[in-house]
Amino acid sequence: MMSRTWRSLAAGFALAMAMPFVGACDSGEAGTQPTTATAQPITVEVNQSRDQYGKQSIQIQLTNTTGTPLTVTSARLHSPLFEGDISWQPSAGSLELPPRQPKSLPADLPTASCGRSEGESLELEATVGYAAPGKEPVEENTSASDPFGVLARNAGELCIAAEAAAVATIVLDPRLEVAADGRTAVVRLIITPATPGTDAQSLTIEAIDETTLLAQSPAAPWPGNVLLGTAKQELPLTIRPARCDPHAVAEDKVGTLLPLRIKVGERQGLLKIAAPDELRGRIYDFVTTSCAS
Repeated sequence: MMSRTWRSLAAGFALAMAMPFVGACDSGEAGTQPTTATAQPITVEVNQSRDQYGKQSIQIQLTNTTGTPLTVTSARLHSPLFEGDISWQPSAGSLELPPRQPKSLPADLPTASCGRSEGESLELEATVGYAAPGKEPVEENTSASDPFGVLARNAGELCIAAEAAAVATIVLDPRLEVAADGRTAVVRLIITPATPGTDAQSLTIEAIDETTLLAQSPAAPWPGNVLLGTAKQELPLTIRPARCDPHAVAEDKVGTLLPLRIKVGERQGLLKIAAPDELRGRIYDFVTTSCAS
């Protein structure tokens, strides 16, 4: 008798111990467990192609994370690095964004915000207008990413270019002086003070970088630490081909964009000087002929 009673008490105790765990499982099925955040239908990322390098233009890359096509009507970025929004508008009124596929949309950069405070947040936001099949168009705000620091780099270059332009005009002369042996040539960097004859704000060309197409000659290295004077200056730069593979000229995008490392006032950075069209053609002819000799 005692044995039967003890078995009954033991069974009841085991059932009581099990009930809280059953309740917890039932509670989870009822939806009280934490849920993951809903993914954004469109993710936004910043990039820049080689064609856009030095042209104050970027790419707004949109990726459709859903399983159906979306019709995009607008996209814009807001960054404290720039005074206005960075906007894209489709030429045909809209753009179809296929499922699970990215598309890169070109957008010009507005004026850089050069006077912002050091501690200011650099959070990047995006606004995308789109419509799902059978639904009304919506405009949604979301965060955007800039994994390669495209906006910070371009803003810095725009700011230093603006400060340099207030002090001096720096251009490449359209002429090209090719050596008799055809293996080297000379281009001239022309620096004209904004106010000739007077002491202007300090500007120094600390170094000149080689490009994917052009290199300096070991016999005539490019100058460094060139300080802006009160009169016009011409810096002769002896160049040679940096590469002679068959695609050097055919695939060139930035080889005639000369990077100057400058300091103007208290700001240091990269200033890119583009060869004018006439000079660019002459450089391509020089590289082609020099590599063939």
